[in-house]
Amino acid sequence: MGTAERQEAPGIGAKTAGPAVPRRPGARILGIPAERDAPSGRAAAREEPYRPLWIEEPARRRRLPDPVRTSAVRAVLIIAVTLLQAMVAFLCTLAGSWLAFPMVLSSVAGTVVATWGALDVWVTRQVWNQRHGVVSTPSSTARALRRERRKVRRHARVTERSQERIRRQGGSTGRLSHS
Repeated sequence: MGTAERQEAPGIGAKTAGPAVPRRPGARILGIPAERDAPSGRAAAREEPYRPLWIEEPARRRRLPDPVRTSAVRAVLIIAVTLLQAMVAFLCTLAGSWLAFPMVLSSVAGTVVATWGALDVWVTRQVWNQRHGVVSTPSSTARALRRERRKVRRHARVTERSQERIRRQGGSTGRLSHS
């Protein structure tokens, strides 16, 4: 059957995917001890409805773009190594080891590189936002202002066209006679 088999959820009528759970007499199901028969002392088979352990929900935030995520992972690794170097330098200093001075120097260099890594994440994110744009929501103030400007420009064009039409018709302003 594989690692996950299809099971019928009692009472629901829909098939759900879940791991196959072997049921042994006397085994605990969801932390509840099995009931025992009085005469035989064996566990009575009690049918428990299948309940999933968790329900998947959609993510609240969008996933980071690939270049930003790559630089963030790189920065986290660099920072972790730098913290490890600093801890080793501290312990070597306490122990009075000859390795303390080289480790302190490498920790200082690691701090510079870790700062560069953190700035790299920030710069990469800014560049990606600039190249691909930021998603604006319908309630955005900027979108409302652009809509208002477009409406004003459209109204100005319509007014200009009607004025041009009047000029082409010889300037008649609705007069019935030329007197």
